[in-house]
Amino acid sequence: MQVRTSLPMEREPCVLALGNFDGVHLGHRRLLEQGLSQAMSLGVNLDVLIFEPHPLKVLFPERGIKLLSTNQERLQYLEEIGVHTVYLLPFTRETAKTSPEQFVEKILLPLGVIHVVVGFNYSFGDQGRGNSELIQVLGQKHGFGVSVLQAQMLDGQVISSSSIRKALLQGDIRLATALLGRPPRLRGTVIHGEERGRQIGYPTANILTPDDYLIPKRGVYAVRAYLDGKSVSGMMNIGMKPTFHDLYDTVVEVHFLDFDGDLYGKEITVLIEERLRDERKFKGVDELLTQLNKDRIKAQVFLNNDRTN
Repeated sequence: MQVRTSLPMEREPCVLALGNFDGVHLGHRRLLEQGLSQAMSLGVNLDVLIFEPHPLKVLFPERGIKLLSTNQERLQYLEEIGVHTVYLLPFTRETAKTSPEQFVEKILLPLGVIHVVVGFNYSFGDQGRGNSELIQVLGQKHGFGVSVLQAQMLDGQVISSSSIRKALLQGDIRLATALLGRPPRLRGTVIHGEERGRQIGYPTANILTPDDYLIPKRGVYAVRAYLDGKSVSGMMNIGMKPTFHDLYDTVVEVHFLDFDGDLYGKEITVLIEERLRDERKFKGVDELLTQLNKDRIKAQVFLNNDRTN
């Protein structure tokens, strides 16, 4: 898959999927599958146009939007689906002032679009004046087709990045997994921590995630990771270490059940399989250890059952 950060010198006929594709969830994949089908019937490639950074981060920085995937993860998902080229174009306040007509004439047409696929709620152009209805009108004017994917539902729930963010912030891993079509992930670099876990017999990998990465609700989770090419089970704590600190930054730390190796400085991805419990403050180390032993058993039982199902 090619990744380009500018418009091509020559127009290359393509079907183009528009969106931000944060998390590349189940709804995104249905849109991309529709695009692939259209591309195959027209004998061209499926390309994707994404603005970076996320437009909401530029237009509404005060919201502090958190993302479901890193750029690297998003590109990996798109490549797995079969996208040929991703145009990763910069989004600025000047970009935001582009009219819907200019967006089509100065961006879409130079990309060689012969067909566009968008979601029902896609907006573009100055103040979001462009919508799925307008792009169909502009498509007729400029000679490209348009397919609009209507809202995708799962058990009465709209599949969207915002609904997945909400589920993760509520600790609802099962709903987030269903909407994503796979377990949610945390990706980051293993750094040195207080090494308190090692002192009590539960060594952990402390994971530093990107600042704009969404961290699920504080608590303890059953997780998996691929370390040295092997699937390893673990339990992850997201919290502020209330047993040891009155006030502490939220940290992500993972105790792997069957792994003993040096992970410092490595980038790892953790698949979140199930939420085990809320974060709690314990009276001391002995009470904490008793609970950690229970968490370990619960995580092992869940992950073993999940593997056999």
